[in-house]
Amino acid sequence: MRVLIAILVIMLAVLQYRLWTGEGSLAEVHNLRREIAQQALVLERLQRRNSALQAEVSDLKKGLEAIEERARNELGMIRKGETFYQIIAPSEPPE
Repeated sequence: MRVLIAILVIMLAVLQYRLWTGEGSLAEVHNLRREIAQQALVLERLQRRNSALQAEVSDLKKGLEAIEERARNELGMIRKGETFYQIIAPSEPPE
């Protein structure tokens, strides 16, 4: 009977050791859940960025207004007959 109890205690100790430190342990599960949460945040941010890029692509494919706006803002283009005025903010007065 004592041998059986000793074997059961040893098995319990081995199982407890594996539960706390082995593969699939509670610590490892906690770390994996934390990594999943971090990856979910990254995925959400990337999905928002992709949605914005998709909307921009759609605008560029469908309308000339988006293309014109980009040409004006990024390339400084103007139409024939328009006059371009650049307003420069005054520099700070010397003290």
